[in-house]
Amino acid sequence: MSSLRTVRPVAAERLPELLRRMPKAELHMHIEGSLEPEQMFALAQRNGVVLPYPSAQAVREAYVFDNLQSFLDIYHAGTRVLKTEQDFYDMACAYLARAQADNVSHAELFFDTQTHTGHGVAAQDVVNGLHRACVEAPLRFGMTASLILCFLRHLSEDEAFACLEQVLPLRDKIVGVGLASSERGHPPEKFARVFARARALGWHLVAHAGEEGPPAYIWSALDVLKVERIDHGVQAIQDPALMQRLVQDRIPLTVCPLSNLKLCVYASLQQHSLGRMLDAGVVATVNSDDPAYFGGYINENFTQTFAALGLTAQHAYQLARNSFQASFMEPAERQRQIERLDAVFDTFESSLPS
Repeated sequence: MSSLRTVRPVAAERLPELLRRMPKAELHMHIEGSLEPEQMFALAQRNGVVLPYPSAQAVREAYVFDNLQSFLDIYHAGTRVLKTEQDFYDMACAYLARAQADNVSHAELFFDTQTHTGHGVAAQDVVNGLHRACVEAPLRFGMTASLILCFLRHLSEDEAFACLEQVLPLRDKIVGVGLASSERGHPPEKFARVFARARALGWHLVAHAGEEGPPAYIWSALDVLKVERIDHGVQAIQDPALMQRLVQDRIPLTVCPLSNLKLCVYASLQQHSLGRMLDAGVVATVNSDDPAYFGGYINENFTQTFAALGLTAQHAYQLARNSFQASFMEPAERQRQIERLDAVFDTFESSLPS
């Protein structure tokens, strides 16, 4: 694992404190997946939506998934409570408050309009509500935030094109496009033309690949869609040539450990490939994916994964720095965040016994 900074060893009992204190960017978080059961019930009441559960606790108890699709089924049911621009604003603000508490200083929020337009919600209400929260984030939450529109891969490319056309009047409120939803049976090349259109429009490009799907999907996302980041990408560990490509081209992976555990990609966190990827030189990052459903926001992902894999303060610094380097923030802001990260590590190291 390469790093511009050598970090002093930190005792295991103090690592959680360091993980909490260090600034970080979150680059893989579906805003609809941050809808906690209590807020889901509040929005259902506000909008006159009847939920198929008697209580927030009953919703939580339903969060047991066999695979990605079993999660998506309940996830999409929960989105039916989102009806107005204000609902999307409130949901985003609730996430940003949680992120602020975890010392997230920059967040790039995944969202989709296709789920909501399917429920009769206008695409502009989705974008405008989320964007208003992002605009307010620096003053209200002390962080920056931006939006990445995800196409739903279980739908057709024609439907993705229609989605893209709907948001074109709002294009300045979106920094990039991505690809989400059911991976198996929906390879990236299915969306080659719509990604080419998005690239021509100047948007950043990312795609989910290699979570449940094979390494071949990561190759396709890179070579056919020409994405800048791979979301998940953990199956790359099975393909040595792909690992070499990721390291050589410094292609970031937005890894979501607790999501991988909850969706049975790994039987235990001790089996996760994150540590091996970091030590191989992959530009990996840690993220929460759908934190309301998968049992933890970003710091919980850090602390549980570090405990399971025996990761070190050096890994912590590398992951945090990777998150800023892999972000789509402006270069000057990226450098400012890295300098802030260095300052936090300076302060923390000065508190260690000599």
